[in-house]
Amino acid sequence: MSKEAVNEEVMNDEVLTGKHSLASVTEQISGLATRKPLTRTWIFGASVGFLLLIDLLFAITYLFLKGVGIWGIDIPVAWGFAIINFVWWIGIGHAGTFISAILYLVHQEWRTSINRFAEAMTLFAVSCAGIYPLLHLGRPWFVYWMIPYPNTMGLWPQFRSPLVWDEFAVATYATVSLVFWYIGMVPDLASMRDGSPKLWQRKIYGILSLGWRGNGRHWARYQTIYVILAGLATPLVLSVHSLVSMDFTAALLPGWHSTIFPPFFVAGAIFSGFAMVLTLAIPLRKFYGLEDFITIKHLDNCAKLLLVTGLLVSYGYVFEAFTSWYSDNTFEKYVAINRALGPYAVHYWTLIFCNVISIQTLWFKRVRTSPWILFGLSFVVNVGMWMERFIIIIVSLHRDFIPANWGMYHGNGWDWATYIGTMGQFLFLFFLFIRALPVISISELRELVQKKNTEEAA
Repeated sequence: MSKEAVNEEVMNDEVLTGKHSLASVTEQISGLATRKPLTRTWIFGASVGFLLLIDLLFAITYLFLKGVGIWGIDIPVAWGFAIINFVWWIGIGHAGTFISAILYLVHQEWRTSINRFAEAMTLFAVSCAGIYPLLHLGRPWFVYWMIPYPNTMGLWPQFRSPLVWDEFAVATYATVSLVFWYIGMVPDLASMRDGSPKLWQRKIYGILSLGWRGNGRHWARYQTIYVILAGLATPLVLSVHSLVSMDFTAALLPGWHSTIFPPFFVAGAIFSGFAMVLTLAIPLRKFYGLEDFITIKHLDNCAKLLLVTGLLVSYGYVFEAFTSWYSDNTFEKYVAINRALGPYAVHYWTLIFCNVISIQTLWFKRVRTSPWILFGLSFVVNVGMWMERFIIIIVSLHRDFIPANWGMYHGNGWDWATYIGTMGQFLFLFFLFIRALPVISISELRELVQKKNTEEAA
């Protein structure tokens, strides 16, 4: 074996490369927000995100003025891009909770370098997802009707409405994820408070760090709270997207009415979430010089989980087709055939290529340890998962029981403007996060560095 191959093998087995002191870890990570000047990459990315965010605000403003009729929805396709994008965005947020909560509870050290920006990704994705149920109401100024609050009229939400289920799912997921993310960041905010060169930075980080001094009492309470929050967040990985799947499986509609949807949706959510983690992690480590912290080992582990969840999703596709055939239900069989051979066949086979065929390359270690190949593959998976939501919603609706009602749906300019605008919102928030807060957990990484240096000294 060549020397280069040996070095690569060693790097693949490490979750941290290079020789670091505790001070250098703090300086390098906090310096991205407090000391490093604005780069052209950051300015370009933030500008693109901001312009797309303006597009979103314009699309929403016009929607409020004219109503949901500006979208391409109609009968029989009454659910269009709004629900497709809602399910897609809420699914992307699942990897952050999975990495932060579940991997923390099972003591996986490799999560340390990616959990912070994965948690931020969760919050930004949920903020994008939360827009769509609000807009899909048709009368968004009555959004408070979905909240069970005491009132003199004795008015309560219609708990049989999927929009109410979505409101509870998004509110619960966003609240727990935000608290979990913020509490985990308190020690890091204190480190940035103490190391910031400017007075206004020290004041802001001082307020956000809640008076953290790093003594034994603080650490004991912090670890207790963090474990409790991890325990609360873990069931959300299963419950939130299971609840979202009930929007469909509770309906007596061929293509939707299936008991496989809750686990199928959960696997798909984690699948798309890990794809987005790779999509963000690979450019982040490259453009900000974080290769020592976000190593090939992290990419390899994420790729393995991407493969596992992708195989679960592939099994869901096979089982869904088998159930349609085995049920001997005329309408269920027609939906399955219509997906594969009907007018949306191109969309369906694109989905199969992106989510089933392409991920088989992850069986090879060379692919899992090649950052830019992984980046391209993760982008393909994100496209495939959006296409999956399109197939589930649109193809199940566009041909109902009366042929006279059959129609086609592809989304019009306002549908695409809103969707692309939420991408801008996500991108802009992520670039602001890079410049304002630590993208990697400083306290957990310092603990890992200290452990590694102690082992090397011994």
